[in-house]
Amino acid sequence: MRLALIAAGLALAWASNAAAEPVAVTFDDVPYLSLTAALDYQQTTTRELLAGLKHNHIPAIGFVNEIKLEGPDKPQRVALLTAWLNAGMDLGNHSYSHISLTHTPVADYIADVAKGERVTRALMAMRGEAPHWFRHPYLETGATAEARTAFESWLGEHGYRVAPVSMENSDWVFALPYDDAVLHGDKADADHIRRSYLDFTAKVIPWYQEAADDVLGRRPAFVLLLHASRLNADSIGELAKILKADGLKPVPLHQAMKDPAYAIPDPYIGPDGDEWVTRWSLALHKPVPWKALPEPAPEIVAADARLDDDLTKTAAGQ
Repeated sequence: MRLALIAAGLALAWASNAAAEPVAVTFDDVPYLSLTAALDYQQTTTRELLAGLKHNHIPAIGFVNEIKLEGPDKPQRVALLTAWLNAGMDLGNHSYSHISLTHTPVADYIADVAKGERVTRALMAMRGEAPHWFRHPYLETGATAEARTAFESWLGEHGYRVAPVSMENSDWVFALPYDDAVLHGDKADADHIRRSYLDFTAKVIPWYQEAADDVLGRRPAFVLLLHASRLNADSIGELAKILKADGLKPVPLHQAMKDPAYAIPDPYIGPDGDEWVTRWSLALHKPVPWKALPEPAPEIVAADARLDDDLTKTAAGQ
């Protein structure tokens, strides 16, 4: 009860100073989430995504997996990160290899995260900047209290804060099927997938607004999870319109994080990767209206599972 009263008081103070409903737009798996690692495909994706963000005045941050920079064309792939910075966007750490904290010893996890900042930190240092945000892969923050405490202590010692997620649109479910259609030149299928994606987004964004209102008694500054995909590069203008229609104004992550909702202690310790509306519901003992949550089309979910399985087998040399 005391925690709920404190949260309500902070919310009133925040609401009195907030003129709009802010949303921080964040992208995981930079430089790309894709069915193909082909450099020209990723260069086009990056160029179009950043152009769309700038045109729509969206101050985004990209969370980097530096393993995707490796290979004989590493300088050109590093240039994809430079393009983000040149466009005025921020960069954060998403671990080197998109590793799971739930399934990895914490010392190994820390080593992977440290490895995952080398290029990004060097690029930002040349501009007098440094990475300040870390996004957990799979949103897995620690299956045990010991693992979580050890890792968060390391983050603090290295100048990082955790970047939460309080709104998402399952864009990764649509991304690989969209790539598949584009790579096969199937414009009709690509258009169908993109329209399904945008229709789903238009339904799920209001759900998150209403769910947060149920849990917090208000709508906070949201942190939206997206991925650096061709789908989002080709859809960013429409996504911006959806956000605007729902009364959301893109702001930098550091501004959204001033919302007192993100100061509510996170009680969740466990193997799952829950977003923050769920974590707030646990902290405040308020239910989330899961029955009303929209779901992506089953055929797209099935296509994503098949393509993701193919990628996994290819990576394993099967």
